[in-house]
Amino acid sequence: MHKISMISLGCPKNQVDAERMLALLDKAGYSIGDIYDGVEAVIINTCGFIDAAKEEAIENILDMAELKKEGLVGKIVVTGCLAQRHKKEVLDEIPEIDAVVGIGADGSIVDILNSLLGDESAALPENEADENTAAYCAFPDVGNLPLEGERLLTTPEYWSYLKIADGCSNRCSYCTIPYIRGNYRSVPMESLVDEARALAQAGTKELILIAQDTTNYGMDLYGRLMLPELLEKLCEIDGIEWIRMLYCYPDKITDELLDVMSKQPKVLNYIDLPLQHADNGLLKKMNRRGTREEYTALISKIRTILPECVIRTTFIVGFPGEGEEEFENLAEFVNEIEFDRLGCFAFSPQEGTPACDMEGQVDEQLKIDRGEIIMNDQLEIVHLKNTERIGRVFRVLVEDYDSYTDSYTGRTYMDAPEIDGKITFTTDNDYENGDFVSVKVIGVNDYDLIGRDVACI
Repeated sequence: MHKISMISLGCPKNQVDAERMLALLDKAGYSIGDIYDGVEAVIINTCGFIDAAKEEAIENILDMAELKKEGLVGKIVVTGCLAQRHKKEVLDEIPEIDAVVGIGADGSIVDILNSLLGDESAALPENEADENTAAYCAFPDVGNLPLEGERLLTTPEYWSYLKIADGCSNRCSYCTIPYIRGNYRSVPMESLVDEARALAQAGTKELILIAQDTTNYGMDLYGRLMLPELLEKLCEIDGIEWIRMLYCYPDKITDELLDVMSKQPKVLNYIDLPLQHADNGLLKKMNRRGTREEYTALISKIRTILPECVIRTTFIVGFPGEGEEEFENLAEFVNEIEFDRLGCFAFSPQEGTPACDMEGQVDEQLKIDRGEIIMNDQLEIVHLKNTERIGRVFRVLVEDYDSYTDSYTGRTYMDAPEIDGKITFTTDNDYENGDFVSVKVIGVNDYDLIGRDVACI
């Protein structure tokens, strides 16, 4: 039995791709273990969205190259977004790599590893390596990426992702995703319902819907937005108690979607709404659909229909042309709207995108300074909002126990895993990870809450 390991980097969508590859390898008889115990091969499923992600991927590959020299790792296989977009640079920089394969080759990962480990009969995609490299390279059409099939989950069993589409057709001027993953492709609804049902049977209680543009689901397959209907069907599945949506674009938050959210208790009142900026001129340069005025009206509508809705957003600071006035428009908007959750990122120019060559590039230190201003303002907003929650009771999904402090940590509906905050609470009872507990908020710690089990008050 061959022993291999995998490192998956980047976003949850990439993580689901990794889980599908792991399931294929597991089914083929591969043993999946820890790198430091010694493995015959390691797969590094990379992210290549922004420079920081590229640097993280390169660092991981270099680390594996060192372990290869020490004899702890046999073969090194690089896949994912960085491999798809920068195969030549990756090979030139790290000759210890044995294979670089694009995301369209994920479904062939078993044959690729079989071949690298000595099986000459493996059915491989065409080798696209040039004569100057000994590494194997394969880059089939990205449409070959498996969007259905079994997964070997890498999340805790009580929550998991449901990837409802891949690729993107929005063409934001700063984004490489369409160049890496192609146009938007929805997964058929029947397959998603079957997959969600299987996840529920395996113990999933919280289902988190992901795609590059979740709210665009179904337009390519059915000619209309089908997220509301999908949510209705997922709510019928026994065992699923929470359904959360990430990556919801503002121009597709329809009345029908809000109606489902208001009527279906399983669909959490949580909307991840990436807006990216609030200056109308920059939004146009970003090729984003919408204006500050439209965003304000949408958020007002959401909060009217769903008074308890938590709204998360992300912004980019330092986009080309962002002067003091444009930045002030953004900062003013942040303080006016008072988002519940917010992330802020410095613009990272990506080769081949229109924004990379735009005039008015912003100084790197200024980007950092502006990001700190936004996040400092946001911390004050969150602290105030959290303070107002003292005395309220929330349903909490238990995720960990700390024996040193004799306390549990978990999440409310307001917090997505690995993104948002948490609540730490004390109790006289014993709980398992994945249990639901009613917790009263008694204090605040920056982005996090402190509570006490209601059953013990």
